[in-house]
Amino acid sequence: MLGTILLIILILMLLGAVPAWPHSRGWGYGPSGILGVLLIVLIVLLLMGRI
Repeated sequence: MLGTILLIILILMLLGAVPAWPHSRGWGYGPSGILGVLLIVLIVLLLMGRI
């Protein structure tokens, strides 16, 4: 259950950080890089069975 909620939140954050949206054009690669690291950590935790 917790893994599903985290996955949905992460997908929504990724969609919000896409540089195509007008509010995030000037942000550069910062938000997508941070979200990429969070995605890797989440995948590792899922594979280890912690979530």
